[in-house]
Amino acid sequence: MSASSTARRIAATVLAAGAMVSVMALPASAHDGDRHRTPKVEISAVQADSPGRDNRTVRSLNAEWVEITNNTRHAINLDGWTLKDEDGHRYTFNDYRLAGRSTVRIHTGEGRDTRTDLFQDRRTYVWDNHSDTATLRDDRGRTIDTESWGRHHHRR
Repeated sequence: MSASSTARRIAATVLAAGAMVSVMALPASAHDGDRHRTPKVEISAVQADSPGRDNRTVRSLNAEWVEITNNTRHAINLDGWTLKDEDGHRYTFNDYRLAGRSTVRIHTGEGRDTRTDLFQDRRTYVWDNHSDTATLRDDRGRTIDTESWGRHHHRR
């Protein structure tokens, strides 16, 4: 057997072993189909406790917010979707399309809606600083995402 044919056999064996290792090293999501994909729309961040004193100024109220992110390349119509806390405070999206691969911040207080910032126009805080759950539902009432923090509330 020549040195070049031995080298080719060794290279072929190494390549075959490498191919087997790469198949075995695939993440579970590659084998499980779509179950573990990044959600299309998600609650990506929450600032429930506005910095500083809670003095109900517009600035303080607007420093309390929830961010919603569209992880797809295409705009998603959020008209009729809702964002709700555990106490039942509900914000309904009105005639709003979230661009692809973008985020909108929903502030508690008053302000002028833009492409990246929406306002609930409230004069009191919504999100509990210590423990709450934000729930995003589509226009059919299906839960799209939830984000919880702190201990779970026990309702009375």
